[in-house]
Amino acid sequence: MTTVGIVTGAGRGMGLACARRIAGRVDTLLLVDRDEVSAAEAAAELADAGAEPFVLDVTDPGGLARLAERTARAGTLRAVVHAAGISPTMADWRRIFAVDLVATAMLAETLRPLATTGTAMVCFASMAPVLARVDPDPAVAEVLDEPLDERFLDRVREALGPAVEDPGAAYAWAKHGVQRFVRREATRLGPLGARVCSVSPGIIDTPQGRQEAEHHPSMAALVERTPLARRGRPEDVAAVVAFLVSDDAAFVTGTDVLVDGGVCAAVNTG
Repeated sequence: MTTVGIVTGAGRGMGLACARRIAGRVDTLLLVDRDEVSAAEAAAELADAGAEPFVLDVTDPGGLARLAERTARAGTLRAVVHAAGISPTMADWRRIFAVDLVATAMLAETLRPLATTGTAMVCFASMAPVLARVDPDPAVAEVLDEPLDERFLDRVREALGPAVEDPGAAYAWAKHGVQRFVRREATRLGPLGARVCSVSPGIIDTPQGRQEAEHHPSMAALVERTPLARRGRPEDVAAVVAFLVSDDAAFVTGTDVLVDGGVCAAVNTG
């Protein structure tokens, strides 16, 4: 059986670290990134492990269909690591929801027909909803649980009000939506013998993370309050992801794993 793995956002940061960890565990590794140069460089580094670049904007339905077609031609889908995403300084609230939540649901829906016994997917969420103590009322939860609704963004604005237009707030709500989506998706994949989880990174030392820190000096205080007394490394997150897509995690699905060095525990316990 020829196996296939997919890593989105594979050109840099945590996505690239994840690609390095699972390289060699599958026969063909599709490295998805919207940046053609980054995707090509990552694939060149991991060429001996069967890696190949796949240029794609994860919000593009046609591109996702091409990804599914390429996967089906290559073999049996074994692992999906969906690390592609954007943070608050990178876009407005609508784009943040579209990339971080809606595209997650689009990718899962597109690849679901390829899921089989042993397929494992990991989606990237964030510690942001935990720190913000996001706790939606039933009406908001109902909206968040339908990210593929044609009116989803308008419904989110109606449900959460003008406060959601703040990119930081939008990011926390979108990532909470990812955590919720994973729980629901687990019930769809379970009968197929497949699994899905999410990981919620804390403050990780990546180019994107450093960009956020430059715009939000308060992040330095969070690092100081982190029990492990440092920023995370991309490899810290990749190690957890590698476990979750492995057979060692065969009974783990529908849950979120917080990878934050303990900062959420420190903040939420005072």
